[in-house]
Amino acid sequence: MLGVGSTDASLWLIGNANDAKNDYDGTGMNHLALHVKSQDEVDQMVEYLREENIVPLFETPRYRPEFSQDADHTYYQVMFETPDKILIEVVYGGLLKKE
Repeated sequence: MLGVGSTDASLWLIGNANDAKNDYDGTGMNHLALHVKSQDEVDQMVEYLREENIVPLFETPRYRPEFSQDADHTYYQVMFETPDKILIEVVYGGLLKKE
């Protein structure tokens, strides 16, 4: 079981209730996206996933310029799945970092 929350919201992931398998490419929800406040927070999630031996999917973390709203913004994501195949995306979609 994993519970993540704040004063505004919470998300709980609990073990399988039965033997049904989810298919994120099938009918129903494709994935759940969680927007964070910075690219660093996406990288912190990647570090956490590695510590927990959870493999990021789809060659993430990576930038997805095709999803950016304009040239001044970025779309930086990591995607992974829960043990019951719920696809989760942690994404920063804000202003580009200025080097």
